[in-house]
Formats: sequence, C-alpha cells, structure tokens
Amino acid sequence: MTEEDAMTRSTRLDRAAATRERIVTAARELFVAQGYRSTSLRDIAAAASVSHPGLLGHFASKDDLLAEVVARFEEDNAEALADLQAAAEPGSLIFTELAARNARTPGYLQLFAALTGEASAPNHPAHQRMRERYATMRTLSAEMLQDAVDHGVISPDRDLDGETIRFMAGWDGLQLLSQYLPARVDVGGMLEEREALWAMPPGWRSPEEDEENAERVPAASLPAPLFAPPLGGEDGYAVGRRRRAQILADAMRLFSRSGYGDTSLRDIADAVGVSKSALLHHYPSKEALLSAVLAERDSAIRERSAVTGLSSAADMLRSLDQGARASAREEPGLIEVYAVLSCEAVPDGHPAHDYFAERFSRGIDYFADLFRLAQRDGDLPEHRDPDHEAVWLLALWDGLQYQWLYDRVAVDVGSHLRAHLDDVLPVRQVART
Repeated sequence: MTEEDAMTRSTRLDRAAATRERIVTAARELFVAQGYRSTSLRDIAAAASVSHPGLLGHFASKDDLLAEVVARFEEDNAEALADLQAAAEPGSLIFTELAARNARTPGYLQLFAALTGEASAPNHPAHQRMRERYATMRTLSAEMLQDAVDHGVISPDRDLDGETIRFMAGWDGLQLLSQYLPARVDVGGMLEEREALWAMPPGWRSPEEDEENAERVPAASLPAPLFAPPLGGEDGYAVGRRRRAQILADAMRLFSRSGYGDTSLRDIADAVGVSKSALLHHYPSKEALLSAVLAERDSAIRERSAVTGLSSAADMLRSLDQGARASAREEPGLIEVYAVLSCEAVPDGHPAHDYFAERFSRGIDYFADLFRLAQRDGDLPEHRDPDHEAVWLLALWDGLQYQWLYDRVAVDVGSHLRAHLDDVLPVRQVART
C-alpha cells in the first residue's frame, strides 16, 4: 500500500467514525426527548444528516443503536465508579452516590429500562452484552462488599455472593419503580437504608423483642390476594373461547419477543392463522388485546401464587418464593412478557403505562399491609420499616426476574426471595413453658 493509499484509507476511516459518532449522539438526544419507541431510524438519520441507507451501514437496527447508546452511558458510569472509589474512605459503600448520578443523567433511567426489558430475549442483539454487564457488575459489587466486610462496615456473617445479586436486583427494580411512582420511590434513600442494614447479621432482632413477642397471636384477618379473581365467567361458545385463548397465547409470545410497539395485529393474526378481521372480531383493537394479555398474566400468577393453610402475614410473605419457583418452572413466558412490557411502558403515553403504575402502587400497599401485620405479630423486627420493606420486596422481585432472564443458571428467583425474607422475617422463638 502506498503512502497516498494509506492516507486515503485513514481519511475514510476518520469520516466513518465521525458519522457513527453523529448518529449515536442524535439517537441519544432523540431517545431522551421523544422516547425510544416513538423515534424511528429515519428520524435519527435526518438529525445526524445522513441517509437512511447510510445509517444502516453503521447500525443494522434500532435495537443495535439503543444498545450502543446505553453502552456509552455504562462507560461513563464505569469511569464515575472508579473516581468515586478512589475518593472514598476504605470500606465505604458508594452505591448511593452512583445511583444519584444516574438519576441526574438525562435519559439514563428511561433508556436503561428500555434495554433491560427488550434485550431480555435471547435473540436480541444486545442480550449477550447485557448478560456480560450483569456478570461484571456482580464481580465489582462483590469486591466492594468484601472490602466493606474487611473494614467492619458489613457483618462478616453475610453471604456476599447472595447479597450482591439481591442488592443489584433491588437497585434495578427501584430504578424502574421510580419512573412509574416518582413520589413513592426514592432510589438513593432506599439504597442507603439497605446498606445500613448490612451492618447487622442476617435475621437480627434484639433479644428483648423475642421475649416480648414470643406469645403474640397472629392477626385474625389477613389482606385479600393481591390480584382478586375477575367477576363472572367468560361468555361465548367453546370454539370462540379456544380461539381467544390461542390469540392471547400467541400475542403474549410475540410481545415477549418483540415488544408491544413492534408487534402488529397482522403479526398476531398470522401467528394464530386467522385474518386480521377475524382477530378484530375477538379483540376490537390492539390496546384491548394488550389489556387482555395483562389480565391473563395476572390470572395465571394468582393461580400459581395461591398457597392454602397460611395463618399469619409472615407466613403469607414467606410463601412468595413458591409462586416464583412455579412461574419460572411452568410458565417462563409470563416472566418474559412482564419484563418486556413493564420496561417498554415507562413513557406516559404507552397504553400499558397506567396499568403498571396502578399495579406497582397496589403491590406496595398490599405488601406494606402484610409487613405492618407481621410487625404487630412480632415477626417483623422493630428496626425495620414496613413501607420500606414493601417497596424493596417489589423492586427485588422484579429485578431478580430481569437477572434470571439473562442467566437462568446463576440466578434462582425463588431461592433469593426466600433468603431475603428469612433475613427480614426471622422465625420467632417459641415461648418456654
């Protein structure tokens, strides 16, 4: 290669790099301003002053571009983490400061939520990158927690590998919850409180509490199930019911794979093997079908979570791991569609936004009632706040499901829920006779 050829090639590479950078910058600005789902590749191409085919020469899909935008955020986070660690005292926990930085970065939480849900499908172009991110973050967080143990900040009785997975999961869940319920969820404050609880051994309560509470009798009445059964049965002929069930099953599968926004009624009709007009006979709009899918998921979760013979609020809470195990074992698609839709529906204009906002609000209220009853019964230690524990439990459960979708071997949702609740609700000592 001549010197002139080398200079020409270098100039071409520099131009390509500059174009790629313009595309990423334009995508980031538009995703933040308009939302990921409302931004097209043509919008980005116009903002970056490139042709649509030219953009596709750098990024094959919008998913690839989203992954690159979030990767830039993560690179900035890695630098910020290194700076915070360098400035911190030995053994310090700096997660709260990093969370505050994320909240201050325009668009970070929204875009990270979008990628977390959409990339959970194994065939997504960013799936492996997100899987590797979780593995890297587990390693870095575990190292930080071990340093805190060595300096007396965290109890040496804590299982650091398990605590790392659960803390990361709770953090992810909080970031999502805060976008639906900003007035109820303070990510930084919640993380700070969890860090303080690590100073105590798992399942800690004062000896005086055991003496005072040993003879308490559980509350007589317990809250109704979180998802009450629908009123009445389904009308229509058997063939119509079977067809609706097939439509829901295929819609759920497509939503979990491609999201609501990128799945058309034609896609669903083709999967079912009916015409679009026949599909509309059963569900008059895409929004009506989405509502039916969400209701079907709640119904299935309710059936799998039902545990009979429970006599106390603490027992109800401790049984949650059974429903989580059943869902992962028997209906992983329920977890997949929930992960994709709950992240996709963050923007206010999404047709499922209000559903998730209400669901999260009701979930917090329900678990807070249970934790308050458990504290009244003497099962929840006095130093734990029922409202805080309710938010954390909901966030933890969702975050564990996201991690499980990326590594179904390393993350056992049911086992981690059980370990968490064993810590929060230590078994009371029986009164001596």
